Amino acid sequence: MIDAFAFDGLPVRVVFGHGTLSRASEEVRRLGAKRALVLTTPQQAAEGQKLGAALGSLFAGVYSGATMHTPTDVTEHALTAMTDCAADCVVSLGGGSTTGLGKALALRTGVNQLCIPTTYAGSEMTPILGETRDGLKTTVRTPNVLPETVIYDVDLTMSLPPGLTATSGVNAIAHAVEALYAQDKNPIISLMAEEGIRVLARALPVIMATPDDRDARSEALYGAWLCGACLGAVGMALHHKLCHTLGGTFDLPHAETHTIILPHALAYNAPAVPDAMARIARAIGAADAAQGLYNLAKRLNAKLALRDVGMPESGIDKAADLAVTNAYWNPRPLERNAIRDLIARAWSGEAPIATKAAA
Repeated sequence: MIDAFAFDGLPVRVVFGHGTLSRASEEVRRLGAKRALVLTTPQQAAEGQKLGAALGSLFAGVYSGATMHTPTDVTEHALTAMTDCAADCVVSLGGGSTTGLGKALALRTGVNQLCIPTTYAGSEMTPILGETRDGLKTTVRTPNVLPETVIYDVDLTMSLPPGLTATSGVNAIAHAVEALYAQDKNPIISLMAEEGIRVLARALPVIMATPDDRDARSEALYGAWLCGACLGAVGMALHHKLCHTLGGTFDLPHAETHTIILPHALAYNAPAVPDAMARIARAIGAADAAQGLYNLAKRLNAKLALRDVGMPESGIDKAADLAVTNAYWNPRPLERNAIRDLIARAWSGEAPIATKAAA
């Protein structure tokens, strides 16, 4: 029997393949735009200029100040750049930081977005924007930040360093994991979530061993698309709340934080979501979902401890307090002490432990 459900398909055009970056000017014109501002991080400024040259008469300029957690002061600078070059469209070239900046600009101006991801972040497929002001990261969910078009070019991921490949890929898996037990989950998204997890869990170890494996790179980008679409279609829970809290408060790297927290958040929720746990375990080929994801991260040589990505031990209690403040819906009630223990284990890099909910 299939339970009643609602399904909203997100109106995003997707262009997927090898060499699809060459279609950027065509897609900008398809949006009805005449002056495109290319967005990048400082590290990808040169790639932004190359893309601008390929856009030809459509190129309005490059803003290369995107940074993680989308600080509002960076967005203000980018707004000035948009005005100065009279841009009527933004082209986000990069990972989640650049995509986030494009979304922030869209939220404030209504500008159309063309996203060209170079990692497996998945943000390009979601109507979700996380912004940071004065060290506090807040999240909004609105279709107004959803990109109109996404170009997935596998060639752009071929040079993604193995370490970033690993954490970016596990970050994508996290989107699908929470979709399997979201409050508004549905069977369509659950199919996509399990497939996304399966494809990424299979492709990532291959890429770590052979970074230039085109088939594995293609599978990983396809899996990241599926996982991002899952996050875009249904709600979030404890894992994303914790990662946003930790990232915004302690300025921790986004993908690495997701990779470290995921097994622990899943272990916390395990008693409340046995069906989701079974599907995740099946997708990654493990007996236990939480332990399996921890072992996958270890196999990928990813960092396993928050202390290794810059979180001070003194911040554990503050993080636990914030995690239960204005909390997301979660399948298991949020218990401050149990969440503190979860964060402490993640801080030290210990393996996840499933705990029973308080009576």
